[in-house]
Amino acid sequence: MVSPSSQSPEPQNRLRVPKRPSQPVAIQIYRPASEMRRPMQLFRRMGADLLASRELAWQLMKRDISAQYRESFLGVAWAVIPPIVASAGFAFAASAKVINVGTTDIPYPAYVLMSTALWQTFSEAVMLPMQKVGAARMMLAKIQFPREALILAAAGQVLFNFAIKLLLVAGMFLWFRLAVPPSIVLAPVALLHLVLLGTVLGMFLAPLSALYQDFQKGMQLLLGTWLFLTPVVYPPPSGEGLFGLLVRFNPVTPLLVTTRELITTGTISDPQGFWLVSAIVFTGLPVAWVVYRLAMPYAIERFSS
Repeated sequence: MVSPSSQSPEPQNRLRVPKRPSQPVAIQIYRPASEMRRPMQLFRRMGADLLASRELAWQLMKRDISAQYRESFLGVAWAVIPPIVASAGFAFAASAKVINVGTTDIPYPAYVLMSTALWQTFSEAVMLPMQKVGAARMMLAKIQFPREALILAAAGQVLFNFAIKLLLVAGMFLWFRLAVPPSIVLAPVALLHLVLLGTVLGMFLAPLSALYQDFQKGMQLLLGTWLFLTPVVYPPPSGEGLFGLLVRFNPVTPLLVTTRELITTGTISDPQGFWLVSAIVFTGLPVAWVVYRLAMPYAIERFSS
């Protein structure tokens, strides 16, 4: 039997030294970097998000179209009432010799009716992307989804509204007994260029309009002035004065005039101007898309804080 005094006492307050790790621990550091530093990856993500946003864009478009016409007594008639009222007013002013618009290829009421419908389509293509982004501010701040869905929904709503206006165009041909030119089959191509021009402008301004409503109000005022610099209620001027130059260098002029001519007469008066502006539109479309995609996160961060 071993006595307690013969046992070695336990060491008190033993210091335990931690073992050194056998391998160094990797530390990952995140630094802010622009997506433009890897453009190919950016374009691949843009294409993937565009495809992924189709279903959401369809649902947003159906919701907004239903809300647009559900709470009004006249419903979809509001898509054709503004062109009818505007054409009636200008036709009355022209018949009373209040304004002198010159000679048009088709009866003046039909001319104004067709032109006003096209101008309204362009205006909607400019304004709807800004309105969609502004109305979706809360959703953008809380939910991560492809931002392209808002632009697709806006473009779809523009085309839907013009499809309703086609009934007005058909009635115009019947009322005035106008001949349908074979070139009318090409009119959707020119119309698409006109819609894309408005969409490009709307995409450039959408992030700013999400921060400041002044951009929407200012664009509405600008469109009111822009209307009178576009041959909507008068034929394209042939003079070389200041007004004629402004109308000629107006990018909407060749697209709107060509679309109208393809529908009504079949004779294109300015094919060079049409293709020049179309080239600018298709060049500016990817640029506007990139600007919209890169600017939206900063805009969301600003209005979410």
